[in-house]
Amino acid sequence: MVTGRYETHGSPEGEFQPGSGERVLRNHLEIIDPDEMDRVELDLLSDFQFRLYDEIEVDQRITSRDLVQWHRDWLGPVYPWAGRFRNVNISKEGFPFLLARKIDGEMARFEAEELARWTPCESMRDDRLVQGLAECHVELMLIHPFRDGNGRLGRILATVMALQADHPPLDFTLMDVEQRRYIGAIHAGMGRDYRPMESIFREILFGKRKD
Repeated sequence: MVTGRYETHGSPEGEFQPGSGERVLRNHLEIIDPDEMDRVELDLLSDFQFRLYDEIEVDQRITSRDLVQWHRDWLGPVYPWAGRFRNVNISKEGFPFLLARKIDGEMARFEAEELARWTPCESMRDDRLVQGLAECHVELMLIHPFRDGNGRLGRILATVMALQADHPPLDFTLMDVEQRRYIGAIHAGMGRDYRPMESIFREILFGKRKD
């Protein structure tokens, strides 16, 4: 995946594939074209999701270890750091994510608090599901535990939660179309205000209300 979105300093995770013009991270497949890398990641993601959604149990509590394994299963064929928490500090458009040295502790907290509170989602009421989806997604995005793939992993987690609650796989087009709204909802979560993200997930699950 192209890395111009992030600022990285002094880590192998910031190395680019030779010949890519600093547009593609160093990878096992020696891919140098960003469009080709996008296609490879998307194909791998589709295959992984197909397997995961068939295997997930409705009463399965999701853990930090699950997220690590999902990341490895998806991107392991491509990147040497797949399935490992990042050791580089990253920011996006001037917004700094959690410092790398704090990730282990925050992911342990995320598991003990958000994941333990909101999963499994079996038989969960719709209003509770919306709250859980919003809180888990925001907190995971603020931690941004991996070098790349965090947004897509967050969508996988949300879909797993929805499937456990007997909803179909989620369509995240809204997050892409209304990106400024989505980013604003993540920033609101820094103050533990999850209502903007709840509004987004409510629309994803049930469509936009017509007043």
